[in-house]
Amino acid sequence: MSNLKKLLDSNFLEYANYVVKDRAIPDMRDGLKPVQRRVLFSMFRMDDGRFNKVANIVGHTMQFHPHGDSSIGDALVGIASKNYFIETQGNFGNIVTGDNAAAPRYIEARLTPLAKEVLFNKEITKFTDSYDRRNQEPVALPAKIPVLLLLGVEGIAVGMSTKILPHNFNEVLQAQIDYLEGREFRLYPDFIQGGIVDAGEYADGNGKVRVRAVIEAPTDKKLVIKEIPYGTTTESLIASVEKASKSGKIKIASINDYTTSEVEIEINLARGYNSDEAISALYAFSECEKSISVSLLVINDKVPVISTVTDIIRQATDDLKEYLKTELEIKLNQLKEKFLARTLAQIFVEERIYKKIEELKNYTMILNAVKDSFIHFESEFYREVTYDDVEKLLLLPIKKISRFDIDKNKKELKEIEKEIKQVGKNLGRMKDYTVDYISELIAKYGESHPRRTKIESIETLLAKDAAIENLKLHYDRSTGYLGTNVKSDEYTMVSEFSHVLLMFKNGMHKVVKVHEKEFIGKGLQYFDATNRLEGVIFSLIYRDKKTNWCYLKRFNEIKYILDKEYRYYPEGCRLEYFTKRTDLHFICEFEASKKMRNFSAEFDLSDYKVKGLSANGVRISSKNIVKIRAEKEEKDEVKLQPDLFEQTADDEGDPK
Repeated sequence: MSNLKKLLDSNFLEYANYVVKDRAIPDMRDGLKPVQRRVLFSMFRMDDGRFNKVANIVGHTMQFHPHGDSSIGDALVGIASKNYFIETQGNFGNIVTGDNAAAPRYIEARLTPLAKEVLFNKEITKFTDSYDRRNQEPVALPAKIPVLLLLGVEGIAVGMSTKILPHNFNEVLQAQIDYLEGREFRLYPDFIQGGIVDAGEYADGNGKVRVRAVIEAPTDKKLVIKEIPYGTTTESLIASVEKASKSGKIKIASINDYTTSEVEIEINLARGYNSDEAISALYAFSECEKSISVSLLVINDKVPVISTVTDIIRQATDDLKEYLKTELEIKLNQLKEKFLARTLAQIFVEERIYKKIEELKNYTMILNAVKDSFIHFESEFYREVTYDDVEKLLLLPIKKISRFDIDKNKKELKEIEKEIKQVGKNLGRMKDYTVDYISELIAKYGESHPRRTKIESIETLLAKDAAIENLKLHYDRSTGYLGTNVKSDEYTMVSEFSHVLLMFKNGMHKVVKVHEKEFIGKGLQYFDATNRLEGVIFSLIYRDKKTNWCYLKRFNEIKYILDKEYRYYPEGCRLEYFTKRTDLHFICEFEASKKMRNFSAEFDLSDYKVKGLSANGVRISSKNIVKIRAEKEEKDEVKLQPDLFEQTADDEGDPK
């Protein structure tokens, strides 16, 4: 059993290591997964300037990739959708609408000029054996731009995953220049779909971003979605809007998709529903707004590490300098060899060295004779003349020797010498040379890659703030139940996210969430959603049971902790009158006595100040009030019972 466990552990670790390093996670050096690298390398090998059938490219790539044609085709289409390295012909699908590409036998592709310029150079590429050892494939392409940040990538391996967002071509290359020249830089994502991005929590390639659609309102009853967020398609976005509409979260009459080369989704709103409310609801309840978590996990020196955008820029730029330096050194050596070969040929003809070997019959003697003839000219050579050099001279045809143009050769030597000096000069100014190289790329290709996504700060929109109050919250006084599934004539309109204020006759109040059915007890005096309480002034009259004095209290601010009970008038008192009205006129009737001249008094609610919830009420009169009546009563006024003072403590409802 222990041997089996060891075998399973060993095999699983080997599998996990393979998936992480050779399939799912991109390499920091060229920003590519193995399948992407193999596709591009195969296209480079096949490149003749013309389009190739994708089926042929897939077949060629299978020489290097052991995982079947489906993954190769998907990788090629994925790279092509970024519009950087693969030029397409035919139906390659649409990342905006979600349409798939046609079958590989029907579509064609070739490398773009940018790809051939910045991704390939056999002389500076390290190769390794392919999986079957029949071919050689690159360990990493010598990418001269930060491919990882341009393409973006997603990958799920064993126990880890990566999600890197794409960035703008011009901004990425400008960041490289800023790094070389010692300036600070900061990069933000940019998406082909356009839209809006809030990068407030984008921590240099990690953290998260919020993306939004661009929604226009040509009229108050019509919305048009012009750009969609990253990670969505018009199909998925429309499905999310329809789902929200069916659940009552958004009120729409119809939705039409007129998308062609540009996104255009038209939404017609239902009656009584304005565009501002609809836009808020679309952001809250559909794919018009998304939050995307990102993690910049890459393979660096054969180990998976969490990196940053800044580190990628620095590493890519340092690599670029080395690639350019190596290319210059190779070019310098080639120029020197060319200069030496031309110089030897000129001396060979001018000094008539070919005449000296006419009588020699031994090939070794011929080689030595020619080689010795250059001894007097060694100071003009940058290295010693070898037998290989001599053999190349001996291969010169008589026709070429007889027509050798000394003046033309000297002119060409001067041109080569000029090039050698320029290359040497560039090697001495590698920073500036690298900046010039990047600037030329921006000038040549930058216009084709403008920023498409707007960077804005998106205000946090809570779902409860955008929810439609389309649910009826009923209260059954006979049973004490409150909820959306309770049947009664007494209700208020709420949303699923609403908080509801409950005020009981016994002086207790609390705020609860919306439930389908919940027992809260009898004696509920007032209930409504808290979002409708702004500006509402509550007025009540309560009687102290011990002194029989009446007090009037007015308040308008209710602070609460959900489900916690509070008092809105003192304990030991009884509620006599409750209203939201602000213009009521009251008449108080006093208990009669022999010395009393006035048996009643009048007052208005507006004569009393609005105070805090915790403040006590103001005593209405020093006389004993036996009856209070309001001269103006409307529907929003709540009267307990016809004779206010016949109610006893035993009659009061208890919310518990």
